[in-house]
Amino acid sequence: MSALDLDQPESLARRDFLKRLSAASLATLSGSAPRASAEAITHPTATADACIVIWMAGGMAAPDTWDPKRYLPFKVGTKVADILSTFPAIDTCVDQIKICQGLENMAKVMDRGTLIRTHTLPDLGSILHSRHQYHWHTGYVPPQTVAAPHIGAWMSKVIGPRNPVIPAFINIGQRLEGVGESEEVKAFTTGGFFGNEHGPMNLPYPEEAALAVRPPKGMEPARFENRNRFFRKLLDQTPSRDKMGDYQQESMLRSLENAHRLLNSKDRSAFDITLEPRESYDAYNTSRFGQGCLLARRLVESGARFVEVTTEYVPFLNFDTHANGHTTMERMHKEIDAPIARLILDLETRGLLDRTLVIVASEFSRDMIMEGKPGSTAGDQAGYQGDTIKEMTHYGQHRHFTASSSVLMFGGGMKRGHLHGATAEERPFLVTKDPVTIPDLHATIMTAMGISPKTMFEVEKRPFYVTEDGKGQAVRDLFA
Repeated sequence: MSALDLDQPESLARRDFLKRLSAASLATLSGSAPRASAEAITHPTATADACIVIWMAGGMAAPDTWDPKRYLPFKVGTKVADILSTFPAIDTCVDQIKICQGLENMAKVMDRGTLIRTHTLPDLGSILHSRHQYHWHTGYVPPQTVAAPHIGAWMSKVIGPRNPVIPAFINIGQRLEGVGESEEVKAFTTGGFFGNEHGPMNLPYPEEAALAVRPPKGMEPARFENRNRFFRKLLDQTPSRDKMGDYQQESMLRSLENAHRLLNSKDRSAFDITLEPRESYDAYNTSRFGQGCLLARRLVESGARFVEVTTEYVPFLNFDTHANGHTTMERMHKEIDAPIARLILDLETRGLLDRTLVIVASEFSRDMIMEGKPGSTAGDQAGYQGDTIKEMTHYGQHRHFTASSSVLMFGGGMKRGHLHGATAEERPFLVTKDPVTIPDLHATIMTAMGISPKTMFEVEKRPFYVTEDGKGQAVRDLFA
């Protein structure tokens, strides 16, 4: 659980959310296999073969990263309402694009990608990070009657692996055990109704990723193979049809076979970031997140289809800046700036950027004084409620802002050096032109990967689309 008191409305909403998600997951596990639509679907020509999502978990403040506004430095007595950005704007290598101080390496690679400043997000009532993260990653507002697949699972199911040995969906940097809201995060970090074989390979610690593709210590390959074979036989014979349907059991068995194949492949060396040349390793090694970016590059080089790297969502840490926002953002700038820029340059140097779609995104933005968006009934969750700045911990973007957010897209057929849309220069930072919704962003991503936004599977006798109700429209202005 998070540090919120269990009697608070946020925690009550969270418990209800989990209860309903669990019911959906059980319904999916006991149901029949998802069936592809019988209608002929024309898939677009892919402009990307691989996708990397760089997930800025916790709510990355656009005014302190990619969409700088009027800057006021820290000063005791300054009115909170007068502060729009807590970092000054800096020039980038693209004339019309400015970003925030502390992102100097990213400023040098902006000519390789597109900056969307108008990612619009819905007001989901109570602002739970888990609800917004579930929505972004699956395209559906939770809870659903079935377990919605992560966008990485859709790619695994519809277009499959690039390299049959490397898992098609890999998740780097997020611990799913022992941290606040771990159950909620696990709810969308799955293959959903597609089953285990299309779920993620979770690698919370990049430096230990190599251990995940080796037999347990002290267990020789022959013994491990016998143990694996026995486990598959036991699973196949276990009378658990009341909890897990035939399709889900078969999917689990196939996932075990895939794992066994990887353990016996030389391609598993891609998981060992200690094999990276020292200069390259040091360039990425700003944090566990930076190591994750290096691992993502190595995996895409070896044939991974979809990789997500996260700064990790843990309540009140990293981009979840409920207090001491400016100081925390200074640290986060240092953690993300060099690794993301180096990832873009390394992919370009290796001839991979043109066919690798890199997306930098977060569940929402932040603001000094506004919770949600204009008209929202969401309760204020910021720790400091005063009108003036009295100490450094008060200086920063502490509240959830859901009306607009920024997204970066590199490679994969996207325009280079392009700025899409604009937000108001004064609070509230509403979109003033060219909004991009979650369904349309997902349609853009899927179109780049060669998947029609209208792709549909029938689950529990209802249609389920890759974009909500199949209505997502690719934003053609983003494509080169």
